[in-house]
Amino acid sequence: MSTAPYGRIHNFTAGPAVLPLSVVEEVRDALPNLHGSGVGLLEISHRSKTFQAVVDSAVDRVRRVLTVPADYQIVFLQGGASLQFYMTALNFLVPNADGSKGQADYLVTGTWSQKAIKEASRIGDAKAIWDDAPGKFKRVPQNAEYTVREGAQFLHYTSNNTIYGTMYDHLPDSQGKPLIADLSSNIGGVPVNMAAHSMIYAGAQKNLGPSGVVLAILSPWAAARIPKGLPAMLDYNVQIKDGSLYNTPNCFGIFVLERVFAWMEANGGLDGAIARNTAKAAALYGELDRSGFWSPHAAKDSRSCMNVTWRLPTEELEEIFAKEAKKAGFEGLKGHRSVGGIRASLYNALAIESVQALVGFMQEFERKNG
Repeated sequence: MSTAPYGRIHNFTAGPAVLPLSVVEEVRDALPNLHGSGVGLLEISHRSKTFQAVVDSAVDRVRRVLTVPADYQIVFLQGGASLQFYMTALNFLVPNADGSKGQADYLVTGTWSQKAIKEASRIGDAKAIWDDAPGKFKRVPQNAEYTVREGAQFLHYTSNNTIYGTMYDHLPDSQGKPLIADLSSNIGGVPVNMAAHSMIYAGAQKNLGPSGVVLAILSPWAAARIPKGLPAMLDYNVQIKDGSLYNTPNCFGIFVLERVFAWMEANGGLDGAIARNTAKAAALYGELDRSGFWSPHAAKDSRSCMNVTWRLPTEELEEIFAKEAKKAGFEGLKGHRSVGGIRASLYNALAIESVQALVGFMQEFERKNG
């Protein structure tokens, strides 16, 4: 039985993921009356001054915590990263002057980049210039391993791969082309050179808040490139012009995101999050490398500090491990249905004490079953 507040247990779920308890409590308090307005969070008008203050604060905090350049635009969207796979291509992959399809290059490191290139192919000539599918997505490429096409309009990559547990620890070389990134599962938890990217997008439900809201950050190049006549809901410039309020947004999600960024600022900012995540990952990988009982999936030079994936000697043992872990108060350790195995997600709000408790459980499980 959990002795934690509210009976909470160790939450290693890949997303929607654990939130800071203090933020959850702030949400609770805002439900009946948001900021003294007399109107609850779930009832507030998105056109009200009260909610406009929430949006403004969210933009300001994102800019400060992530060191977003002053001339970049910050908007909050809907549809998850899955809609961004199509929306980025629709806005930035334009036909050539001769009428031929525009080109865009993709680094394919897992399921999400596979989906991204599939959607982009509906718009133009989207090509995988590096693809580790034959290697079962155990690593990400080094910059010397691929060549961006001369005619490519941008290079797209997925910074962290939740299913396979791989992550870039370096900035991909776009070879002079604009760089677009899906940062959904590690934004706010690892170093990111925002100024080196022409556009980034991130579903909030890993490090930034609940599901249903997407953070998009666009450079001047991105905002200027968007063609006229796109469907309004899929036009970044429409969203920029209306300050994320073209239609009724996910008011709840934006409020929680703003509170998460406030929590980050109060706890060391991005540097504090990076230090905590580094310590958590080191503790878990240290146990995985300690004995041959555990088999980490990702190559050592491509390991994610957000999603740690590994196998046990048999699938039967993996099933037993996941079931016993759940009984012991560890949630979300079963690997993605497409690959199996075990996965522990170490997002920002997960305390290192949860990782230490998991390591202790793993040591006892190996003692009994090794």
